[in-house]
Amino acid sequence: MLRSALNAIVCALPAPVVEAHCDGPCGVYDPASARVAAEAVLSMTKKLKALEAPAAGNAAALATYNNTFSRFVAIKEEEAQKTKKELLILWTDYFKPDHLATFPDLHDTFWKAAKLCSACKVHIDQGKAEELMAAVEKIHGMFWQSKGRNDAWVTAS
Repeated sequence: MLRSALNAIVCALPAPVVEAHCDGPCGVYDPASARVAAEAVLSMTKKLKALEAPAAGNAAALATYNNTFSRFVAIKEEEAQKTKKELLILWTDYFKPDHLATFPDLHDTFWKAAKLCSACKVHIDQGKAEELMAAVEKIHGMFWQSKGRNDAWVTAS
């Protein structure tokens, strides 16, 4: 009975129809989170490349090495996935068809950046990680230009 009464009230007082040009209010989108994640990918790639395997026969050192290596790989892969997620949100939610007039390579840029995220997950390749940073920087420039701003590209490291 209570359910019927509540349903009658809801039907009698419908919410007004609203429209938005995106999933959230203006200003929600920012490529900074993709930059931070991509920087972590590059940092962890460098750390992985710098790790030196211990001498044979030292079980404790090998266990420490394996633990560190595994942690670095897990972080690198997680951050590459975060980068991809943040880029896909910008690509599919922020950028609109009218942006293609200004950025005709928009789709190709994002597609290649997403592929670089995958490559960084699969490999320990500093070159790919640096390419990913360059792609995120390009997207940063496109994003801020689309907002009529020229925000500087600043990295944490």
